[in-house]
Formats: sequence, C-alpha cells, structure tokens
Amino acid sequence: MNQILSLKKYPRLNNKFYQRTDVVLICEELIGKVLVSRIDGVLTSGIIVETEAYRGPDDRACHAYDYRRTPRTEIMYAAGGVAYIYLCYGIHHLFNVVTGPMDAAHAVLIRALEPLEGIDTMLERRHMNRLDYKVTRGPGALSMAMGFNSKQSGSSLIDKDACFYIEDRNMLLPYLKIVSGPRIGVERAGEAASWPWRYYVQNNKFVSAKRS
Repeated sequence: MNQILSLKKYPRLNNKFYQRTDVVLICEELIGKVLVSRIDGVLTSGIIVETEAYRGPDDRACHAYDYRRTPRTEIMYAAGGVAYIYLCYGIHHLFNVVTGPMDAAHAVLIRALEPLEGIDTMLERRHMNRLDYKVTRGPGALSMAMGFNSKQSGSSLIDKDACFYIEDRNMLLPYLKIVSGPRIGVERAGEAASWPWRYYVQNNKFVSAKRS
C-alpha cells in the first residue's frame, strides 16, 4: 500500500544553503540529507548517499562548460534551489540540484538514495516486487523510484508547495563515513575527469557499483 503524506515536519534546505558559491562543499554536505517527493498525494523519500559536483564554466564534465547555454541547460543559470532534470541517452531521467548564485551554472547530481518512506510506491514505479539495493542505486533508478522526469526541470526546491525538496533530518550518524573520488562517466573531460568531486557513504550498498 502506498504511504500517504506524512504530517511530520522537518526543516527544508533553503536558498542560503543552495546559493553558496562552493558547489563541491554543497555536494559533500548533501550526503545524509533526505530527498523527498510528494507526487499525486504520495510521499517517497530517501537518504542521499551519493552525489557528484559539476561546476560551470571551468569543468569540462559540466553541461555548462565554457558558458555553454542551450534550451536544456538554461535552468542551470538560475539561482540555486531549483531542479535540473534531463534525459540521458533517451532512457534515464537524471535529477540534479542547481546551486550557486544567478549565472553560476553549478549543479549537484544526486546519484543514489537509501530508501526511507513510500517503499511500496518506489517498487511499483521500478516494476520490482521486493526491496533490494537496485531500487535507488544510480541516478536513473532513483529518479524513476521517486517519480522524477525531465518535464519537472526548473521546479523549485524551496517553495512551500514544492512537490520535491530536500530536508535536514540530522541523519549524519557515525556510520555515515563520507569518502570522495573521481566522478563516473566523465573520462573524456580532460583533467577534470580526475577531480575527486564524487561523494558517497563508504560501504553503503545503495551506492553505485564503481566505488573505488
């Protein structure tokens, strides 16, 4: 049975969090926060356990490298606190958080979640009949589980009536050991390919397969 909206309130991350200039710091600090989706009257949520930072304009792996602007990436130039969701390879919707001040074009890709609430809904969306790490392991899987798609790109994470947002539930418990390493799938990004801008919870089974 789907889990109906919870009445419990937690503090949401606000524009002061998102609009700081250091996207790498924000990327690290998002680990342990809780991504929440409230779509069609149903709550799904998960602990963020893996992220990647992308910094325009000097990061060759970033869609906004060298101030590149396209209809798809224009939302990256907004002030931090909105979602950038794009379709990858025509199959997977990838959920990113735009950060920094207006025109900075920074973003954090949310790569993996540890499910918390609305697990039945996640399984239904993922066409799975039991919970295992695959349900939200990787950015495409988590977007499907949470109900995200590219039509929602540009949606606010801050507005009080936002359908998805990020909460601080004080989940940074001792077992959440955060480590970093190179990002995944950016091998052609020159020197930027080796930047250690991927953060994840060590030994968490929901983190993407490439962990070293």
